[in-house]
Amino acid sequence: MKHSEMFEFARNTAKEAGNILMKHFGNIKLIERKSTDIDLLTIADLETEAFILKKIRSFYPDHHIIAEESDLTKGNSEYRWVIDPLDGTTNFVHNLPIFAVSMGLQYNEETILGVVYNPAADKCFYAEKNGGAFLDGESICITSTNTLSNSLLVTGFPYIHDNNWEINFSLFKELYGKTQGIRRLGAAALDFCFVAMGRFEGFWEFGLKSWDVCAGALILKEAGG
Repeated sequence: MKHSEMFEFARNTAKEAGNILMKHFGNIKLIERKSTDIDLLTIADLETEAFILKKIRSFYPDHHIIAEESDLTKGNSEYRWVIDPLDGTTNFVHNLPIFAVSMGLQYNEETILGVVYNPAADKCFYAEKNGGAFLDGESICITSTNTLSNSLLVTGFPYIHDNNWEINFSLFKELYGKTQGIRRLGAAALDFCFVAMGRFEGFWEFGLKSWDVCAGALILKEAGG
């Protein structure tokens, strides 16, 4: 099976899914809660995920699928899609245009391609294993800065206030005075991509799931991170 065909499929599907999100952006009225009162779920999450799952099953019916809002879909293939239909739901609910569709593909549990699409900005990050990282066709790479004092960092905080939550705040306080600042954008997939293109020098967050990490981590790795 040609990976280039699946790469093109992922980019096109992410952009189509992003169009669904934009139809709901600014018009969300019904909001559900998941693990906590601040862990949100909207009709946009569900519709976008349903679209992506249907399309994958249509083109690649034997592939496994892991998606944030659904149970694992098992197939007979060594390929596995890892999907976050809306990374940054809280931003989306509050009409903040920092959110993304994230699609990663693994072969024998190794990530071989990743696509992160921010529909509000119409920006698409993508990477293929050993093929470099790109933003809308332009090659991207990490910054050359290698000192904390010249660095701008980005982080995220877990929804559940457990030990990781306390550790993260301790790290935040420790690093804040040693850097040029720390930002919290609320969309981990985009955090990876912004490090990959050199906007930030580093990113950390505890408690992330596979769908938060899969695509963005490959993009960062292929950008030199």
